[in-house]
Amino acid sequence: MVEKRHIAVRKTARYYTLGEPSPAVRDVWFACHGYGQLASEFAKEFECIEAPGRLIVVPEALSRFYLSDSEGFHGPDARIGATWMTREDRQSEISDYVAYLDDLYDEVFRSVDRDAARVSVLGFSQGGATANRWVTGGRARADRLLMWGCLLASDSDLNHAAAFFRDVELSIIYGTRDRFADTGMIADYEKLLREKSIPYRLETFEGGHRMDRDTLRRLASEQSPRGSL
Repeated sequence: MVEKRHIAVRKTARYYTLGEPSPAVRDVWFACHGYGQLASEFAKEFECIEAPGRLIVVPEALSRFYLSDSEGFHGPDARIGATWMTREDRQSEISDYVAYLDDLYDEVFRSVDRDAARVSVLGFSQGGATANRWVTGGRARADRLLMWGCLLASDSDLNHAAAFFRDVELSIIYGTRDRFADTGMIADYEKLLREKSIPYRLETFEGGHRMDRDTLRRLASEQSPRGSL
């Protein structure tokens, strides 16, 4: 008989930073990329908000793969992306990335004073569900969750979320021409959030399923409750 078993193994994770971890940091961002992206490329989206006193941490998902659908060997120019999870053995993958992000959070705050800093967790597309599951199920203490081009994870406990997001600011950001969203879907979701008494704010920009630097600058410029940069 075939039996499923699991074993925990060590794995080296990769992440990128903009800014230097230090006690002088007052604004920390964790930014989770979308499906098929690499952290090195996603990190470039945040160059527009680099500033003294701000640290931006961009973790890369644990599973990388070749993006090409062509058969045969992949050459040195074949594009590579990463994914946070698939439906296969999904609960183990979720547990693995939550533990990974918890460890990264601990690593960052060995050099940064958590009590003196605001923490923003941003998830783009697939990275939104990752960010959502992490801040609600892991050890991280976030001040705001920015869901960009995505909604709360489909397995979120919305009854629990109503209490959780009284202390953590929830923002949903999307482009008005996002191919994965339409105004009807967003309106229905807003109705659901209101029915569940989940506080949130909605931000839109002209564009598709992508980051928008003007919107990002505006969100970054908002004054922290612990003081401005």
